[in-house]
Amino acid sequence: MDPAEKSKFISNWIKDYVEQMPNKAQSLVIGISGGIDSSVSSTLSAMTGLRTIVLSMPIKQKSAQHDLSVAHQEWLKKNYKNVEGHTIELDELFKTFEGTLNNFSNEHGMANSRARLRMTTLYQVAAANKGIVVGTGNKVEDFGVGFYTKYGDGGVDISPIADCNKTDVWELGKELGILEDIINAAPTDGLWDDGRTDEGQLGLSYKELEEAMSNENSVNREKYNSIRNANLHKMEPIPVCKIPN
Repeated sequence: MDPAEKSKFISNWIKDYVEQMPNKAQSLVIGISGGIDSSVSSTLSAMTGLRTIVLSMPIKQKSAQHDLSVAHQEWLKKNYKNVEGHTIELDELFKTFEGTLNNFSNEHGMANSRARLRMTTLYQVAAANKGIVVGTGNKVEDFGVGFYTKYGDGGVDISPIADCNKTDVWELGKELGILEDIINAAPTDGLWDDGRTDEGQLGLSYKELEEAMSNENSVNREKYNSIRNANLHKMEPIPVCKIPN
């Protein structure tokens, strides 16, 4: 399936999902970060013609990242009349959260808490607009190395691009006319004060990760498995204590 066909297929899948819901959703709610995944997912949502609400939710955000998010928000509103965009500043809320939990401070935990505050915001907006939350995770992140926050950006109702590799998402971005600055930006989860990139955290590029996922003899397979095994708890069902009869 070429990028044009794939984009139509995914957008139609989103629309069909909503149409078949017992209580049909009245909106699609999605967080945008200025990255390629959320830009593609939000554009595919907009293509459905359904009311699409996009949220920029900065928390200690690098200005370059936030600027891309706002630029994409404006691009969407210009190209799709069914899109509305909002910037919801979460800095003060996060500062209060940090201060309240000062006795339990942990850098990694606080990074994940940013994602969880955004997830809570998305679901509040969805509840207020009878909507569903649209995910932005790709196949490598969601099913390969588990590179997402449990109950953060992993907390969604539907995942339209979760069967697409990162390279597929970039191709979709080009096909959809996503802003060049977003396509060319280094992927980052935007959860750290130092603006660290995905590749910097993972130690492998997305191209290397994709190759390792599909090739057991890859030179990067051991590194890939190490990352994956550490994150399997996110990708597997929650353990349940089964009581014997």
